[in-house]
Amino acid sequence: MSRSYGQYCGLARALDLVGDRWTLLVVRELLLGPARYRDLQHGLPGVATNLLSDRLRDLEAAGIVERRPAADSNAVVYALTEWGAELRGPIEGLVRWSTPLMVSGPGTDAFHPEWLPVPLLALLRARATGSPAATVGVIVDQQTFQVSVDDSGLDIRAHDGRELDATVEAEPMIILGLAAGLLDLDSIRSMVALTGDESAVRQAFGLTAPRR
Repeated sequence: MSRSYGQYCGLARALDLVGDRWTLLVVRELLLGPARYRDLQHGLPGVATNLLSDRLRDLEAAGIVERRPAADSNAVVYALTEWGAELRGPIEGLVRWSTPLMVSGPGTDAFHPEWLPVPLLALLRARATGSPAATVGVIVDQQTFQVSVDDSGLDIRAHDGRELDATVEAEPMIILGLAAGLLDLDSIRSMVALTGDESAVRQAFGLTAPRR
């Protein structure tokens, strides 16, 4: 990269690589899995084609992103390297830090439900409890994601068809508020469609037991 802070400081050198506009959002997309160029364009509304190409080229040169053959065709996909995937920790930290900025809702900002697994994982990692195990469907904008928690940890991904203990459907602001612990399930029941085992939802979201 042509610009540098010129400081022998870990933060400065990290920002030399990932501090430019759109760069960490490219990484966010790739934390969901390898993606084709057109998929990255779809997941980054507003990015100019030449700017996305520049960011991918810079990330490749830095050893953060690599190109791989797609598993199902002759196309090429972009993927995080092992070192690049270590950005999950800092990104999750920023997501948790951003909680006060999210409480006002999306306003006129774009929202893609495909973005949900990254912040959900960041917010729930310290809250979900693993015993007993639970798998809960989270439905936002007609897309279903599964939140699975057990003694081995937490996993969030698109629903793969497995049987769910419960489902919870709500606006993204409500789901994120529950995941951050800012909302109580009892106080927002009219805003949530919950089916199945409520205790599984409380387990996955790290929520307290219902009031009696």
